[in-house]
Amino acid sequence: MQRICFLLRLRRDKVDEYREHHTTVWPEMLRALRDAGWHNYSLFLDGSSGLLVGYLETEDFAAAQAAMERTEVNGRWQATTAPYFEALDGARPDERMRPLPLVFNLEDQLAALD
Repeated sequence: MQRICFLLRLRRDKVDEYREHHTTVWPEMLRALRDAGWHNYSLFLDGSSGLLVGYLETEDFAAAQAAMERTEVNGRWQATTAPYFEALDGARPDERMRPLPLVFNLEDQLAALD
């Protein structure tokens, strides 16, 4: 299972609206993420800076992204949320997700001790 963490930045004037938008994510979007293999997907937000940290687990991140790309709901969701983000330069938010390298995991290192 791959653990994926990524960063994006929200426009500070859109933080509250973004947070509200995520209190009731469209059911079809939730199902699409699940069906595409996104597990334990969470978003963390520093409202003062607009820093958004995403985390998910998946068997194959590239395949999970491709599966979402093929859904109609993802295109609508990305278009709806794009105005919340900084520095997209014409790209969709999901196209700016760049995984950060994992440098430490407690369970992995404990398992290596056994």
